[in-house]
Amino acid sequence: MGVRNPGVDLDLEWVSKVRVNTQAVLKRAQQVQGCKVAKKQWQAAWLLKAVTCIDLTTLSGDDTPSNVHRLCMKAIQPVRHDLLKSMDMHGKGITNAAVCVYPSRVADAVKSLKAANSSLPVASVATGFPAGQTPLKTRLEEVHMAVADGAMEIDIVINRTLALTGQWTALYDEVRQFREACGEAHMKTILAVGELGTFTNVYKASLVSMMAGSDFIKTSTGKESVNATYPVAIVMVRAIRDYYLRTGHKVGFKPAGGIRTAQESVVWLALIKEELGNDWLSPQLFRLGASSLLADIERQIYHYVTGRYAAYHELPMA
Repeated sequence: MGVRNPGVDLDLEWVSKVRVNTQAVLKRAQQVQGCKVAKKQWQAAWLLKAVTCIDLTTLSGDDTPSNVHRLCMKAIQPVRHDLLKSMDMHGKGITNAAVCVYPSRVADAVKSLKAANSSLPVASVATGFPAGQTPLKTRLEEVHMAVADGAMEIDIVINRTLALTGQWTALYDEVRQFREACGEAHMKTILAVGELGTFTNVYKASLVSMMAGSDFIKTSTGKESVNATYPVAIVMVRAIRDYYLRTGHKVGFKPAGGIRTAQESVVWLALIKEELGNDWLSPQLFRLGASSLLADIERQIYHYVTGRYAAYHELPMA
């Protein structure tokens, strides 16, 4: 991951002045979705870029060491070698950005990646994921344990109650403590936008999380009924842009939940390029949280290379 965001002192005046124009946001989201998507080799290039930005994720109750191991192997070699070779992209370091798991599976993931001689980082969700409704002490302890087990990135969830009731100082203090608990690990802050009510709340929660030192802000846990949508993304990336212009600190963006098709991944990249610029088009500042997305991207690349679509069993999980 890239440069850390050290955070700044909480500026309540800035937070209180936030107003989001809902109609303008919805109109911009429609424009983004209506963009013509690149075709042929240009589309293939964008899809490979998307592959390098994926946090390959498994967050299920039935996760085991073996399916975490399989996930790690897939993250190291996300696209079949023969497909990359025919595009002259083998040996160019096309891997996923990270592997994302529950805290209790971090050690398994670290072990699998180490055995494969890979430097791919392990990301762990924490702080009472997905609801964030456990006591602060246990949420902090969860971060410490994940870091101790070798997680290089921590995806924390905010306490939505604090955001919904406008307790911005309390939210800032909690996120600041999580940041300290992360130590050297990078911190991604999940806002759970589907539970924040309004765009204005989403913008304020984004700002406060960045002021508290978040290296990334992330839309969703993937467990809410509403996850990563384009309107919410526009609100969050505008907050990132404002924060950068005011402080000089670049904060990353991670949409997660419900991103399943190759076409969508290209739209997300286009949105980032237009709203934040080329600097953000890298895994240092942009991630896609996904589990089933990679399979569809690989199918599209297979089609580009061979001219036909693969059956799902031809492109196994690894």
